[in-house]
Amino acid sequence: MSGSNLLDVHHCLCAALRRADRMITQFYDAIISPGGLRATQFTLLATIAEAAPLPINHLADLMGMDRTTLTRNLSPLSKQGWVRIEVGEDHRIRVVTLTKEGRRILAQAQPLWQQAQSQVLDRLGPQHVEALLAELSSISMRNH
Repeated sequence: MSGSNLLDVHHCLCAALRRADRMITQFYDAIISPGGLRATQFTLLATIAEAAPLPINHLADLMGMDRTTLTRNLSPLSKQGWVRIEVGEDHRIRVVTLTKEGRRILAQAQPLWQQAQSQVLDRLGPQHVEALLAELSSISMRNH
């Protein structure tokens, strides 16, 4: 392998996706933060609101996270009183639900998220965003 290709991170898909992820997350964070949430927290709360109550393992699958990372991300949301993690019918399973306060903070941040979403759609164009989302979904589905 030639030395010039060895560290060609400009063509590394992983590096490019992570760089784009950081930039987009920072953009959403800047707009959503007045609502009291970071973009990652908003996404997690919105997913819980849509699918709860649900076992942590199922939520981890929906979020594309391992259980340890999800538990670490749920911890501050639980401390804020936005989510509740309880023992399920099967005592080995933990179930996640959104609290009343969690619904309130999510509703408060939703217009800000919509503003960020609209700005991204305007900048990239709806067709490009739809194509990107479809391709990312296709990649995610291939891994499961």
